[in-house]
Amino acid sequence: MKFSASVLLLHLFATASTAFVLPQSRTVPSTRSTTTQTLPSPLSATLSVGSGDAPAPRKTKKTWKELRKEGGPLTINTPIGALNPFALYYGFVSLLLGLPWLISLKACQLMYWITRGKFDPKRRLPVFFSHVWGVAVLKLTRSYPEWEGLDKLKKFYDSQSGPAMFVANHCSWMDIPFLGATVGWRNYKLVSKKELGIVPILGSAIRAGGNIMVDRSDRKSQLKTLKQGINYLKKEGIHLCTFPEGTRSRTGRLLPFKNGAFKMAHKAGAPVIPLSIVNSHKVMPTGWMFAMKPSYKTAKIVVHDPVPSEGKTEEELAQAVRESMISGLPEEQKPLNG
Repeated sequence: MKFSASVLLLHLFATASTAFVLPQSRTVPSTRSTTTQTLPSPLSATLSVGSGDAPAPRKTKKTWKELRKEGGPLTINTPIGALNPFALYYGFVSLLLGLPWLISLKACQLMYWITRGKFDPKRRLPVFFSHVWGVAVLKLTRSYPEWEGLDKLKKFYDSQSGPAMFVANHCSWMDIPFLGATVGWRNYKLVSKKELGIVPILGSAIRAGGNIMVDRSDRKSQLKTLKQGINYLKKEGIHLCTFPEGTRSRTGRLLPFKNGAFKMAHKAGAPVIPLSIVNSHKVMPTGWMFAMKPSYKTAKIVVHDPVPSEGKTEEELAQAVRESMISGLPEEQKPLNG
């Protein structure tokens, strides 16, 4: 039972989306008739960029035969995901390193409580400890991806241009540690949904690190999220990271974008750095509890030139970022309709 609970915890972490989605249009009753009218939210959730793409396919559970074809003859299926020998090893390493990670996070939270937030006010230490956990897991499991264009990121850092909004396509849970490894040993924040705050270890990491949690059903929470993100970028000089598709692509193809990341960057005047994540869905396809094989020589991260937000509308910014992201993806991951 203890192992099952731990596996479920990591599975929740693995499938967690850090996408930031602002409130959608709302329906309100009309005072003049019994019909309803839809009023556009000032923070509309979906941009027209990529909206012509086909909708994401509905979830279908893979058969054991399909899972064995992906992970080999020693693949077993469980109610919460498939496993093979490498997946078991990956899960063991993740759980083993998760204990010191949790202890370090709790120590940070205790210090913040004792000092009333005066110690490490930008919450750099929890991000550091979480980064150590992610990098250690990637290294010990030979899951470090290859990189292309890292010189562009180094040039951006060396120019001391301030914080940026990092955005990437999302088709596997491996995208999360890949994103962190790409940004590097810097203070950055992710945006997550509120429900993840109650998950052991992960919830501690989110709260202790000052990451942004949003309640997607609460308009006030979404507006607060927007203000918090702008403050991180504009006043505190902290990078933000998100997946603008708003959900994981089950086929690997790029989905339409949501507007949250671009609204934040535009209002803060921060550049957006597009990342193209290649083949992470082949390392951990849907239906798997953990990565089924090493990412080395399979997955790749393509870093693109920063896209300035100044002089562009939010939609123009999103379109420019999308075009960059698509240029780094293989044909099988490019959207069908642009």
